[in-house]
Amino acid sequence: PRIGDPRFARTVIYMVSHDKDGALGLVVNRAYGSGPMETFLKGLDIDPGQLKGDIRLHYGGPVEPGAGFVLHTADYRGPGTRVVNAAMALTTEMSVFKAIVEGHGPRHSLFALGYSGWGPGQLEGEIARGDWFSAPADENLIFDDDLKTKWERASGRAGLKL
Repeated sequence: PRIGDPRFARTVIYMVSHDKDGALGLVVNRAYGSGPMETFLKGLDIDPGQLKGDIRLHYGGPVEPGAGFVLHTADYRGPGTRVVNAAMALTTEMSVFKAIVEGHGPRHSLFALGYSGWGPGQLEGEIARGDWFSAPADENLIFDDDLKTKWERASGRAGLKL
């Protein structure tokens, strides 16, 4: 791929939707950083209970950088959940974190701020120019913690030799 925008160089994006009205996706291989889950949950006025560890905050894309999205396995459905397909869902309500604390949240999740968006026909044009390639989604690749190798692994899934 030869996209000119440095924000998208070597970027892996999970496409949440793509239709005649445009496309929406979340970057899954870039993070702002990590911090204590307890501090994060308290900031949302959610009692963390016994939940420990860190949460990684991902850069979802340049559009609406203050908007939060939780990409997760489709085993959880709650307020604000949009089922993407049989394996994946997207939740925009922070109640998903309460469900995680209570032990009935999704099996895997990724929290992102912002999203990547395209207007009608825009993504198709970028693909036709060779700016992007597509690969089958892989739950293990999407949710694993090894951000540094996701692009290479996604490229391999697309059949590219780099």
